[in-house]
Amino acid sequence: MLKGINQWCYPEDTSLEDVFRYSKEAGFDAVELNLYKSGGIGLTLDTSAKEAETIGKLADRYGIQLRSLSTGLLWEAPLSSNDESTRERGRAIVKKQLELANIMGMDTVLVVPGIVDEKTSYLDCYQNSQSELRLLLEVAEQLDVHIGVENVWNKFLLSPLEMKRYIEELHSEYAGVYFDAGNVLQFGYPEQWIRILGKQIRKVHVKDFKRSVGNITGFVPLLAGDVNWKAVLTALHEIGYHDTVTAEIPAYSISPYHLAHDTSRHLDVIFNSLITTERA
Repeated sequence: MLKGINQWCYPEDTSLEDVFRYSKEAGFDAVELNLYKSGGIGLTLDTSAKEAETIGKLADRYGIQLRSLSTGLLWEAPLSSNDESTRERGRAIVKKQLELANIMGMDTVLVVPGIVDEKTSYLDCYQNSQSELRLLLEVAEQLDVHIGVENVWNKFLLSPLEMKRYIEELHSEYAGVYFDAGNVLQFGYPEQWIRILGKQIRKVHVKDFKRSVGNITGFVPLLAGDVNWKAVLTALHEIGYHDTVTAEIPAYSISPYHLAHDTSRHLDVIFNSLITTERA
């Protein structure tokens, strides 16, 4: 498996060259970039093909692979909305992700499928998001880029069986899951999700979580929470997953660049199956 780190792990004002340099120095194989609004650092809704190619060459110069593209923009323009104009904006965001991914040689884009709230019922979220994803999968197939639906705290797709069925109903080999091990822990066990989703998993995010906190402040650095990493790694091996495992952790408030080195070492512990409940 490849060690990856998300651009979000660094302070917002960190240049892409520094992101690539710090990641390489820390021992990472890949960096996951994000799609931002106009004015953001790196890839934005206004990024041209030529600009994307230049960023790809910069990553190559540092020996960093670019294998996936995430975004937080769909929280503001969810594909599940009952408002057509909002869904249209969401489609445009994912299309931009797909286009940039194709240009830069990435094989997967992360998509938050929808949001259940007082205005959007669970059923609306299910039906609206699937309808939009079917349209987007036509683009994905043309560009040879997979759409990875993420399990995230959106009050939606709360069990692995439901997520598996949701993906199957899209009837496309380009529809899959972007699995986040830390996001599951509040209401399940990541190793169980992995075994059920199996080959549907396109990419993996990792963060840790403390159940005793029980809210968003419970997300902590790797090895500091309650995720059973040995069980997670075992399950990933069982399903034959050998792709990128990407850390997605908030930047440190003090000496934030050290997060890359700490996280790289933590991933080494996980990859080497050194976590055990027994002491020699």
